[in-house]
Amino acid sequence: MRNVKLVPVALLLILFANACGLAVTEPSGDLSERPIRVVATIGMITDAVENVGGERVNVTGLMGPGIDPHLYKASEGDVSRLAGADIVFYNGLHLEARMGDVLEKMGGQIKTVAVTSGVDRTLLLAPPEFEGAYDPHIWFDVTLWMGAVETIRDALIALDPGSADLYRANTEEYLARLKALDGYVRDQAERVPQQQRVLITAHDAFNYFGRAYGFEVRGLQGVSTTSEAGTGDVQALADFIAQNRIPALFIESSVPVRNIEAVQAAVRARNFEVAIGGELYSDAMGDWDTAEGTYIGMIRHNIDTIVGALRSE
Repeated sequence: MRNVKLVPVALLLILFANACGLAVTEPSGDLSERPIRVVATIGMITDAVENVGGERVNVTGLMGPGIDPHLYKASEGDVSRLAGADIVFYNGLHLEARMGDVLEKMGGQIKTVAVTSGVDRTLLLAPPEFEGAYDPHIWFDVTLWMGAVETIRDALIALDPGSADLYRANTEEYLARLKALDGYVRDQAERVPQQQRVLITAHDAFNYFGRAYGFEVRGLQGVSTTSEAGTGDVQALADFIAQNRIPALFIESSVPVRNIEAVQAAVRARNFEVAIGGELYSDAMGDWDTAEGTYIGMIRHNIDTIVGALRSE
């Protein structure tokens, strides 16, 4: 199915499930006898569901470390997992571009929830180059991501009201940790003088971060990695870096490093040396068994890496 375009995949989901003996069914009326079967797309959502659901959920994440959700295609195994889920959580806002139709049209067969659905649209960024859609990378503003966590809580309560108290308690504790995380990011950002707060990355994933924490953000590629950076993009970014004496730029774990290396080489040709300040986690988190494999660990890693490089520490 990796070579099948996504428009028909939503229709093929049911056919495939039936052909393989995978029943696409509504969850049983009483879920108290077993964990809730959850499928989540990106790692940040997987982590949030685990924190909210606790022992009541069994979460399968489709996209692991280093996976770019903009380019991800549903595999046969993914269809099997989706077909067996009680509920599916995804980002929405066209992040899972090649799975978007599948996830939206599955709603008639399996409960699907876009975790961004409850976020006030006036708080979302709508880059003109993103075809009139919103920037999906809301997790880089911790306060916006807190709203997504609340959406997860409400969806689990609606599905499994008998465990409502657990979901509410877990969410309250997790939101307190996220509030502390937001404060940490703000305190770290203040360590960088305002004129030095310029973040240059492989693609435009950090605009919410920039708005929330006071950084000018420049990406080589657009909001989605489906857009290719051309020679003109590389040269324009190199001009900006050399002219403004930007000390560092950053690679991303889910984007090929060659893109940033091309910018670095172009800057060098302008008689200025810009360092690669480190690897940031943008559309994917770190390995599951590391601190960076959690949302909080990922955000702390990013701000520490950014501040250290821009302060030349």
